[in-house]
Amino acid sequence: MSILNIGTLALQANQVALQTIGNNIANVNTTGYSRQSVVVSTVVGQFTGAGYIGKGVEIQTIQRNYDQFLTRQSTLAASTQSADTTRSDYLTQLSNIFQGGTNGIGQSINDMLNSMSDVASTPTDITARTVVLTRVDETTRRLRDASQSLDDLQTGITQALNEKINSVNTLAQNIADVNEQIALAQGKGQPPNDLLDKRDQLIHDLNKYIQTTSVPADDGTVGIYIGGSQSLVLGSSTSKLALSPTKDDFGDPQQNKLTVTRDGLSVTMDEKVLGGGEVSGLLRFQNNDLVEGRNLLGRLTTAVTTTLNNQHKLGLDLNGQVGQNLFTPVNVNNILVPLPPAATNATAPAAALTLGIADATQFVASDYQVKVLSGTQVSVTRMSDGTSKTFDPTAGNPTFDGLTLTGLASATAGDRFLLKPFASAATNIAREFSSPSALAVASPIVGKMGANNTGSLQLTSLSTNTNPPVGVPATITFDTTVSPTQYSISGVVGTFTYTSGQPIPPTPLPGAPANNWTLTLQGAPQNGDTFVVQDISTTGLDIKLNGGNAINMMNLRDVPMFDGAAMSDGYAGVISQIGIRAQSANYSATVSTNIATNAEKDRTGIAGVNLDEEAAKLIQYQQAYQAAAKMIQVAQAIFTTLIQTLGA
Repeated sequence: MSILNIGTLALQANQVALQTIGNNIANVNTTGYSRQSVVVSTVVGQFTGAGYIGKGVEIQTIQRNYDQFLTRQSTLAASTQSADTTRSDYLTQLSNIFQGGTNGIGQSINDMLNSMSDVASTPTDITARTVVLTRVDETTRRLRDASQSLDDLQTGITQALNEKINSVNTLAQNIADVNEQIALAQGKGQPPNDLLDKRDQLIHDLNKYIQTTSVPADDGTVGIYIGGSQSLVLGSSTSKLALSPTKDDFGDPQQNKLTVTRDGLSVTMDEKVLGGGEVSGLLRFQNNDLVEGRNLLGRLTTAVTTTLNNQHKLGLDLNGQVGQNLFTPVNVNNILVPLPPAATNATAPAAALTLGIADATQFVASDYQVKVLSGTQVSVTRMSDGTSKTFDPTAGNPTFDGLTLTGLASATAGDRFLLKPFASAATNIAREFSSPSALAVASPIVGKMGANNTGSLQLTSLSTNTNPPVGVPATITFDTTVSPTQYSISGVVGTFTYTSGQPIPPTPLPGAPANNWTLTLQGAPQNGDTFVVQDISTTGLDIKLNGGNAINMMNLRDVPMFDGAAMSDGYAGVISQIGIRAQSANYSATVSTNIATNAEKDRTGIAGVNLDEEAAKLIQYQQAYQAAAKMIQVAQAIFTTLIQTLGA
């Protein structure tokens, strides 16, 4: 009986081995499948006086070829890759919104400013004036289109986030269901390999959406945690993820946070603690990159339109009327208070606070947090870089980055505010009028060289900051008997040093008439030479033939405005900042993709199916199976002979 039993056990063991190999081959292309192998051991031999006689082989288990460390590394690398790739893809879309070339916003701004030259040369030319208004309209259209594209991108992100969060919730429930099946199967004493593979693949898929940490339990289940400590799956129960507006501090309507709810308790998580995954990449893009894109566009819109509006109102139109706004004025007075449950403001001062423009050349593309620390201390934090400044509101209205905040007297200690001056600046920007004659290209002041001048003075520029002009007429008289050459201004005490090409007066003169106009002269004056600044209405000159304000508007191209860059280069700075982010994100995506590819290659090196190896084993176990069958055949022949002999 021993040889028959040994042959039978060997036949069965090799049959299972062949079946396992066939299963490996069948699942060679199955995602997440781990190669399986039969683990056998020798049956304890039977003791006799001649020693122990072997009793064959038995199957201990079907082993799953699996490395926990490599599997975890592959999952984490794939999660990081998903986050980096997602953010890179959306930054590419953001870069496409801020395109350059002839179709870009920068080109339209430059075309608009350059079109002023024709009006400056021929102020009465209605065609030239119409071209200017057309250029203005084109600029506003491109700004609005860019703003709408940002809104569309925001809508797409919100939809994508909701879809991916739904997928996370579905995967979490599937993991919980498999956990329950594994816990039941563990009681049978053997590992449920296929269920373990299924759970690992579900966890791998889950990490593509959001990075998780897995903690095994004694019953064979695993706990899934996100954000470091928030449970998503515990045994067979799950938490629910949802997308919600930010409510922690200021309730920014253009940002979202991830909320996890378990047993009726909700916890809001910052995207910084989420690690990898597409959800994390989308939230980082939406709450950081897209916010900066909006602020860059808004700053450009606000600075350009405000500066041109201010200059246009310093001119006179074809009918001699003071110029009006050229663009729809941007409302920077966008002030938000915290949303419940974080609303701690003792009053409702949002309506009392007012944010205004102090200097358009000092704008920074950022939102701001304002906290009232006490009656004499207010903190203003620039959210783009975290820089904070403290002001005493009783000493005057706080001014920061070209903005002025008024109305803090109505706030109390502990009140908080979110300022978003540029977020929606380009949404409704438009041209204010359509009549070419309303274009205020004439300057309300003119300059005149003295009739007896003998020097080589030439007027380069002349502008005023009031309309009607104040402090004119004013006469500038040069004195070359001293070195360097000095000049005096009528109505102003003292003298000033003359430098060719430098503004006159050299610095603002508070309270003096000359503080309301500025001019630049070039050349060398002679002693006694004069230059007179006059109100054009007192000169008898035809206002219709004056294009001085058009020249001043055209010269705004070179005014330092965007972090020191000229207005004409402002859009190039926007493209540069977005481009740098996109390039950096693309590099990160490339690196993380390579790391994920190598990590998965290492994992599959252990768990994957090698067809050549399986083919070799197939031959090996086939021969062993045939040998076991031959053993049974021999045993049958022996027993037949024995029975025949005994029967005889």
